[in-house]
Amino acid sequence: MTKRIGILTSGGDCAGLNAVLRAVVLHATSNKGWEVIGLHQGTAGLMARPVSAERLDPYTMTTVLLRQGGTVLGTTNRGDPFAFPMADGHSVDRSEEVIEGYRQLGLDAVIGIGGDGSFKILRRLAQQGGLNLVGIPKTIDNDLGLTEISVGHDTAVQVATEALDRLQPTAASHDRVMVLEVMGRDAGHIALSAGIAGGADVILIPEISYRMERVAAKIDDIKRQGRNFALVVVAEAVPTESGEPVTRIHVGGKATYGGIGHYVSERLAAMTGAETRVTVLGHLQRGGPPDARDRIIAQAFGVHAVDLIEAGKFDRMVAWQNRRVIDVSILEATEHSQVVDPKGTLVHTARGLGISFGD
Repeated sequence: MTKRIGILTSGGDCAGLNAVLRAVVLHATSNKGWEVIGLHQGTAGLMARPVSAERLDPYTMTTVLLRQGGTVLGTTNRGDPFAFPMADGHSVDRSEEVIEGYRQLGLDAVIGIGGDGSFKILRRLAQQGGLNLVGIPKTIDNDLGLTEISVGHDTAVQVATEALDRLQPTAASHDRVMVLEVMGRDAGHIALSAGIAGGADVILIPEISYRMERVAAKIDDIKRQGRNFALVVVAEAVPTESGEPVTRIHVGGKATYGGIGHYVSERLAAMTGAETRVTVLGHLQRGGPPDARDRIIAQAFGVHAVDLIEAGKFDRMVAWQNRRVIDVSILEATEHSQVVDPKGTLVHTARGLGISFGD
């Protein structure tokens, strides 16, 4: 019997999602003879009535998708079906509606592309409704456990590195300290990798406590050596010296990280007398075409996810370890957050290059 599988993107968008979709559709339809149904706006599409979905035709899965950012299916990082926010302010459990949507479509399995938060919700739905779930990791933060890389991370690092490449000449032209704030909700992987690749003088990440006196001393030391500029990279989740998170409140009351770059800039200006400027990359790290590595990883993950369904291996997440694709337990992947190791190779490399972490 022809298999019918669903696929959805959940959580924040990132580069490489459409490359995953294309790989799944081509492998499942052309090589397996299956039908692939794209689910709109993550689990929200399964809650809609009629279910919001579309059949994904392999003939429309052109190479344009390899280069296209975002997700053609749409995504959401709001509306947990187990505590779905209603207009009057209270929450209701709509999980059974999601499960019923899966049944209405006659799906044999679903591939979920997401991060740790999405996987926790999807796995809970799968356990409750007996759904066959396979996960594909995507997160620019690269904080999912048991995989060395997730879709979207490499492109985010590339964007941050290019920003440093562009900030350095203007910093040198105006005798300035440039502070670059990058994303990193729980982990400092983007800041660390981009800081090394882009020649930063200071990298501040949530995994390593810092003191502004140490950061200022590094800037003063650079001046004494005769260099007229400096580059500082800071992850958005880095707190103030007193340990307070720096957040912004959006319409609707939702708080997100943002503003630590301005805090660091103002403190450095006051402590060193340097002229400082701040650049906040924000969602620039999520958008745009994926780089080559993200395209390759995305397609390898997509093909392997289809193979897992064929083998009847569910409740599994594809992962990249030791230069090959494997599969691991979704539960274990979400239970082992992959933050920066303060004693790891990249931190050691940065210290060896004279980069300060402010500690």
